[in-house]
Order: sequence, then structure tokens, then C-alpha cells
Amino acid sequence: MISSNDFRPGVHILLDGDLYAIVESQHVKVGRGPAYVKAKVRNTKTGAITERTFRAGERVPLVYLEKKTMHYLYSTGDEYVVMDQETYEQMPLPRALFGDAVRFLRENMDVTVIFHGDAPIGVELPTSVDLRITDTAPGVRGDTVSGGSKPATLETGAVVQVPLFVAAGDVIRVDTRTGQYLERLR
Repeated sequence: MISSNDFRPGVHILLDGDLYAIVESQHVKVGRGPAYVKAKVRNTKTGAITERTFRAGERVPLVYLEKKTMHYLYSTGDEYVVMDQETYEQMPLPRALFGDAVRFLRENMDVTVIFHGDAPIGVELPTSVDLRITDTAPGVRGDTVSGGSKPATLETGAVVQVPLFVAAGDVIRVDTRTGQYLERLR
């Protein structure tokens, strides 16, 4: 059991028989009346986000999840095949489990699959990945590090904003959570 006062983003709880992830929580104390916690929760099956109100200190069942590092192999349409590195068992996962981070997914990459019981409920990519730029506008003489930015297409097909000095063929590091350029690698 977990108290509603301890809600944090990423915590998984059980409500009405379904698994929910806390997206955001706020503790509210009004002048008169009891304190309460307003929380945005995401249903892990449907992906729907709803706002729920809990009494301060209300206890709800906490769900423990298992995280397992797996190897991404290839995709077939809307399914992505990953392999358990211990048993070499292959498992197809739907695209919805990857979320927006699928833009930075490369073959032969290690990913973390989150399980509730035996069912996968989510996939986490590493916080940053190194990808090659396949297409971008050429830099202009006089471009500096503190200059503007331009769009660049990565080897996975994702488009990110990069500084003007970055050229096609360069390898850059990208944050998979935000999709932002972090640095150019040599």
C-alpha cells in the first residue's frame, strides 16, 4: 500500500482493478476542509489520462514492476521484435508500448521492457542515443556554436533541431525523452 501523499510521476498503482501510472500529482490544502491530492493517472491498457482526487493520506495498492533488459532486433509493421538476452526467446511488442521514443530506435539496441506479471506494459530506451545525420542543410561560413539551429534528419528518420555547424554524416547524441540535440561526437 502507498499513501496518496507519496505519489510521484512514474509510480504505478492499482485502481478499480486496472493498472495506472501516476503522471502528475499535486497536494492541495484549502483554508477550510481537509487536504487532498489531485493526480493525473494514465491507464496502462488504454493509455487514457484522467484526473482523480484522493484524500490526503488515503492508501491505495502499490504495484511492483519487473524491468528486464532486452535486445531490439527488427520491426514488422506495427510490431517490434525484442529478444531476451538470457533465454534468447523472441517477443513481438506493439508500437504503442514504445511511445514517442520509437523515433530513436535502432536495430541491435538494448531496451528496458517493463513487465507487470508476465505482460509487458512499457518500453524504455536509454536516456541518450548516438545517431548519424543523413540529411541537413549545409553550414554557412561564419556559423558559430552559439548561432541558430536547423532541422536534421537522422538515420532512424527522426528530425531534430541541431546547431548550424553540424553537417550531414556527423554523429550526434540525442536525448530520447525530449528529442533534443545534446552534443556532436567526433
